[in-house]
Amino acid sequence: MVKYLITGGAGFIGSSLAEALLSTGERVRILDDFSSGRRQNLEGLPGHFELVEGSIVDPVTVARAIKGIEVVFHEAAIPSVARSVENPEASVLAGVQGTTVVLNAARHAGVRRVIFAASSSAYGNTPTLPKVETMPSFPLSPYAVSKFACEQLVRVFASLYGIETVSLRYFNVFGPRQDPGSEYAAVIPKFITAAIRQQRPTIFGDGEQTRDFCFIDNTVSANLLAASTPNKLSGEVVNVACAERTSLNQLLRILGDVAIATGAVPANARLEADYKPTRQGDVRDSLADISAAQKLFNYQVKVRIREGLERTFAAFRTFTPVVTG
Repeated sequence: MVKYLITGGAGFIGSSLAEALLSTGERVRILDDFSSGRRQNLEGLPGHFELVEGSIVDPVTVARAIKGIEVVFHEAAIPSVARSVENPEASVLAGVQGTTVVLNAARHAGVRRVIFAASSSAYGNTPTLPKVETMPSFPLSPYAVSKFACEQLVRVFASLYGIETVSLRYFNVFGPRQDPGSEYAAVIPKFITAAIRQQRPTIFGDGEQTRDFCFIDNTVSANLLAASTPNKLSGEVVNVACAERTSLNQLLRILGDVAIATGAVPANARLEADYKPTRQGDVRDSLADISAAQKLFNYQVKVRIREGLERTFAAFRTFTPVVTG
């Protein structure tokens, strides 16, 4: 019997979650339309998984994927703030409509629990740090609006239909499966690729903007804890992060040290940024209070940023060709 469905299971976070479940002997079903997920993320996964190819906005496909499932990890979305600024309609359609379809299918299929991949972008640019879930939200992009709206849907479905739900607000997740080649790639894979190729990474703004970077193992752990906790879940919103604040300039210095320590670049090399104007929709500072997740399902940080960067750098180094000159 397949117990778990992962929407967006061919994506960075979804496939990492699938790997963790499969490695413990669980059977998993993955739903993905491969609009941003990658088939190579599914290659070499341990154990048995089923693949349903299709979109979360299609009720027929979702109903087929969700049949017999006990727990849904809803990871599917069109990622990237910048991408949503360019194409807001697609971002909101996949986010809000897709989540509505998934939740509605879950209630009709008798799913016990839905765990939604929310985003710290919902907080917006409020100056108060750390970010606490009870703070008002001021999203700055269509992507952030979509994620915030979905949190309300997740809460309402728990209230109206009795499905156990929770929204995990991810803060800047990073790790080995991230795609560095995408135009909308996250900052860490772009920085690592630039370091390996001895090129100048781009920073939008002055580099003093801060993020709470969270290694993928922490995010996967939070999902598994949310799925297994005996506590009743009723649409809560909880931060998932490391409660550690790092500027992009600091990040660049750490990665430079890692690159030298691993011999990827000469000892006298420095990783210098190419600074460009700030992008629309970007948040200035981000830092999470993680006490709500600790209280609700005993979330603990497993991997801190330095170790996470070392592990990610090592993984990227195995498949990133060196280009110089």
